[in-house]
Amino acid sequence: MVFLIVPAVAMGASMLTFFSGFGLGTLLLPAFAIFFPIDVSIAMTAAVHFLNNVFKLFLVGRFTNRSILLRFGLPAIVAAFIGAQILISLGEIHAHRDFSAGGIPISLSVERVVIAILMMLFAAFEWSRALDRIQIDTRWLPVGGVLSGFFGGLSGHQGALRSAFMLRCNLSKEAFIATGVAIACLIDVTRISLYLNHLVSEDMQSNFPLMALATLAAFVGAYLGNRLLTKMTMRSLQKGVAAMLFLIATAIALGWI
Repeated sequence: MVFLIVPAVAMGASMLTFFSGFGLGTLLLPAFAIFFPIDVSIAMTAAVHFLNNVFKLFLVGRFTNRSILLRFGLPAIVAAFIGAQILISLGEIHAHRDFSAGGIPISLSVERVVIAILMMLFAAFEWSRALDRIQIDTRWLPVGGVLSGFFGGLSGHQGALRSAFMLRCNLSKEAFIATGVAIACLIDVTRISLYLNHLVSEDMQSNFPLMALATLAAFVGAYLGNRLLTKMTMRSLQKGVAAMLFLIATAIALGWI
């Protein structure tokens, strides 16, 4: 089942979110989390996310705006390092509380609760489209880099914040996509370098075939998105995704998955 669900999510998310500049990691993380521990899921998602962005760079990288890349990307690298280090530290806190409520077993841990709260927050933003309506002046790009990098390193939620800060940069569609992808690659390289040292486990090592299949599926989705799609997902689909994320986040927080 995992070899069907994860690649399908990877391809669909990569295709549908190609032009939005974010969404693959947001959708792929819950798919991995159904089958693997949350920290391993974040690391596996990061690997697929990075390789898919490298492929996107091959498709549109020539349109990258280097000035914005530096102003946004350099602070993002530092913040991604901090966020990833916090994730690793959360995983080392062995504080669990197991109990039942109405006969339903509940298992709480600091790491799961923090990640679940972040997923809920970004699901709420997706539902309300609050970030879509925010257009922040370009002088705040370094701040955007810090926020996007930090949450990228901590939970993988980097793209929505990045897009919100880049909307005022008057970029062409191609430059918007390419610059966002290049920034995402910088964040991914930073966090993966830490994840590899601390989060690579037997779960991850034994599932390289699954990660490779998910990566190839994401490549196909990115190719189709580049060729076939001209706009973001339908609003009804966005709401459906947000509702799904909220439910999965709740299940993660309660220790059900």
